[in-house]
Amino acid sequence: MQKLASVLLVDDDPLTNDLNERLLRQLGVADQYLAATDGREALAILAQLSTYAKPSTPVLVLLDVTMPGMDGMAFLEAYQQLPAAQQQAVVIVLHTASMSSLDLGRLEELPIAGLVSKPLTKAKLDTILQLHYQRQFGVT
Repeated sequence: MQKLASVLLVDDDPLTNDLNERLLRQLGVADQYLAATDGREALAILAQLSTYAKPSTPVLVLLDVTMPGMDGMAFLEAYQQLPAAQQQAVVIVLHTASMSSLDLGRLEELPIAGLVSKPLTKAKLDTILQLHYQRQFGVT
């Protein structure tokens, strides 16, 4: 299967980022794996990635909602201010254990491709890849 160019893991828990990266590496999902522990760091990394990302090979971002500093919702608000070309080169999937009812009510207006609950599993990852990249890694 063709690999994704990059995956950006955004979670304030380094262990969650590490476990997700191990799963992604085990499945050979991407050429490059990056991690950020808050939204501000993720925006900086995304700015670098978007210089070579294209809509035909978008970056996958797995974004936690609840983080100290710039949380996932604040990240999404800042992300919406980026140029359209940069946004087209990114697929954002919220990856969270829980969300407030206020945040759940805003999902349709957010620039996200979907929502997946923690923990990330092979089956959940396969669904993400099929829906947003038309790729499957034989995950069951």
